[in-house]
Amino acid sequence: MRTSKVAKRYAQGLLNFTQESGSTASVFGEMKDLVNTIEKSKELQSFFHSPIIEVKKKISVSEEIFKSFSPVTRNLIQLVIKHGREAQLINIGQEFINKVDDMNGVQRITLTSATALSDENIKNILKSTSLVNHNNQFDVKSIINPELLGGYILRVGDQQVDASVKSKLSRLKKEFQLN
Repeated sequence: MRTSKVAKRYAQGLLNFTQESGSTASVFGEMKDLVNTIEKSKELQSFFHSPIIEVKKKISVSEEIFKSFSPVTRNLIQLVIKHGREAQLINIGQEFINKVDDMNGVQRITLTSATALSDENIKNILKSTSLVNHNNQFDVKSIINPELLGGYILRVGDQQVDASVKSKLSRLKKEFQLN
């Protein structure tokens, strides 16, 4: 998923501020909570995307939802809403998380499979590839996509290994069409 320039700029500004104030670790945790909260609530997503709801109402509701957050995070949320960018909150939060992970040398790995994989299967897949630097920390995000039929797609950074049944069937189909 491409991140907007707006999200990148807000996230970089937040990162710069938190590094200066020494609050990067606490804001990092709050951004994870922010992203999870918005992702899990379709109502909250609709609320932030609605052009009909007034800015003051959005600010007061967000203050109530995120009242346990630090002043830094709450002020960022207010600033984003005042500038009419509340639809970008989830992207800003995710971009901040990505920047902190990059800064700490954490690899982001996406593993897409047709069904849920056990921890043992995930470990075996990660061990079988040279894309994963096992000396570094890594964050594995598992996605279930039944359209793959079987196998998996492993994405590490900008590299990808497609070992799905769907892609193998697609290659076979192309070979038959050529012959």
